[in-house]
Amino acid sequence: MATFHGTTILTVRHQGKVAMGGDGQVTLGSTVMKADAVKIRRLAEGRVLCGFAGATADAFALLERFEGKLKDYPANLTRAATELAKEWRTDRALRRLEALMTVADDRYVLLISGTGDIIQPSDGVLGIGSGGQFALAAARALLRAKPELTAAEIVQQAMEIAAEIDVYTNERLIVEEIECRSCHPHPRWRISTKRSRREKSSRRST
Repeated sequence: MATFHGTTILTVRHQGKVAMGGDGQVTLGSTVMKADAVKIRRLAEGRVLCGFAGATADAFALLERFEGKLKDYPANLTRAATELAKEWRTDRALRRLEALMTVADDRYVLLISGTGDIIQPSDGVLGIGSGGQFALAAARALLRAKPELTAAEIVQQAMEIAAEIDVYTNERLIVEEIECRSCHPHPRWRISTKRSRREKSSRRST
């Protein structure tokens, strides 16, 4: 049975803004089924950008779950991402979903995978999908060679380069951008590994 291929999503945090771009191509086997698919969404009243790569139905199912987590934990992207990754890894139905998600707000850029991983790129640049590595390499080169470009301009140009290389990526691009309020260029997110007193006491008693 033929499978769906495609999708390139690129996120760049630069000069006080975060931009996310995605192409529009959906490929089934060797056939282009759609050229103008929308793979970028604005969530939480426009404060969060979300892009997805993988099987279309699976991606939309995860997008719906993530939107629910954002409602449960408003203004807390990392907690919403953690809860989604936890549910994605442990739920039998969700474990079969084949997709990747990248999410970003004014502070963080995160990759969420079905293995329960949440990855924050050290330089604020993240690419996923069939042409993700091409777009990532192009974006990093542009950041070094032309740092005066805006985040949206870097995403646009890097995605165009990826589309020239990857057969599953086209040039029907959608780029969304939000402003960053954090003064630190790439704030780090750390998961606390400290045990609570109750956990420590129960561990000693056993």
